[in-house]
Amino acid sequence: MIVTPKVRGFICTTAHPTGCEAAVKKQIDYVKAQPKTAEPKKVLVVGSSMGYGLASRIAAAYSCGAATIGVMFDRPASGNKTATSGWYNTKAFEKFAAVDGLYAKTINGDAYSDECKKEVIELIKSDLGKVDMVVYSLAAPRRTVGDTVYSSVLKTTGEPYTNKTIDLRNNCVSEITIEPATEEEITATVKVMGGEDWEAWIDALKAADAIEYNAVTVAYSYIGPKITHPMYFEGSIGRAKAHLFETSKKITEKYSDSGIKAYISVNKALVTQSSSAIPIVPLYISILYKVMKAKGSHEGCIEQMYRLFNRKMYGSAVQTDENGMIRLDDLEMQKDVQDEVTELWNKLSQDNFKECADLDGYWEDFYALFGFGIDGVDYEADVEV
Repeated sequence: MIVTPKVRGFICTTAHPTGCEAAVKKQIDYVKAQPKTAEPKKVLVVGSSMGYGLASRIAAAYSCGAATIGVMFDRPASGNKTATSGWYNTKAFEKFAAVDGLYAKTINGDAYSDECKKEVIELIKSDLGKVDMVVYSLAAPRRTVGDTVYSSVLKTTGEPYTNKTIDLRNNCVSEITIEPATEEEITATVKVMGGEDWEAWIDALKAADAIEYNAVTVAYSYIGPKITHPMYFEGSIGRAKAHLFETSKKITEKYSDSGIKAYISVNKALVTQSSSAIPIVPLYISILYKVMKAKGSHEGCIEQMYRLFNRKMYGSAVQTDENGMIRLDDLEMQKDVQDEVTELWNKLSQDNFKECADLDGYWEDFYALFGFGIDGVDYEADVEV
């Protein structure tokens, strides 16, 4: 069938299998061309099929020669419906890994569930014995615990927040007011996006003797500039990320006798399926892209994750800030970058947004998430989905 992008809200409901494969290969080729590092060697990636999780898996495999087990929650094709991009990404990664002699297996299931953890641990025990690194890159809208379903929200806390936004579907610049989350919504967001499940994974691995002495584990977060703080750093999602950070300290302290260390990596703002859903943030990302591309400092997911594995976590001492966090947002947060972003943000309007923001770059990255707009792919060709 001929597969075309069908966008609804902030997601694309179709994915292109050939395009996804080409996008994965592009990331693999990037890492293959870089210097290698010796560690880690047996890596579990929870949330491995898109964005930073997929890039982490590729970096671990192709920069370190690591065996990788991924955990995803993706849908195969059915009838005239394509599979999710995560499904195609994973199949492509496993295909390339097999050709290159790298171990790669994936469990498709609810990473929050005890059943999924048990299945993954059984695979680790049978194939790898133990893992020496755990990447926690889960970004989900909801989590089921027993009979209760918790849903995360993207809201402020305390007071409403009004600022510029852009409707990317019609390029309409306007103001938006985000209402504050209730305490119940904040609690639910922390339950979904906080550190509770990350800790549960480490607890389960340790109890099953499936994690190495001196292993490391990392989860991903974002801080960003003051423009986005009410929506992110100080918002409901920020509360969850604060819990995630506290969990990193808790895991390190709990397993100090085993040498297990947990870190938070603060990554750069990029177009992901998650960030696309946050009001105000896509406009900031579009302006950031324009500034960083002009300066030659722009990075995508794979460049960020390669830096994490090759320079920030391995090769020498782990590089952290005064709070113990790894800062992969260091280039984004440089003063000259943020000064230019702020200047463009303040003057941006409906009349000049094309001059102030890289909307084409934003859409290019958005469609690439689903395998569209990739160089060398014939999108007029009939493909088997």
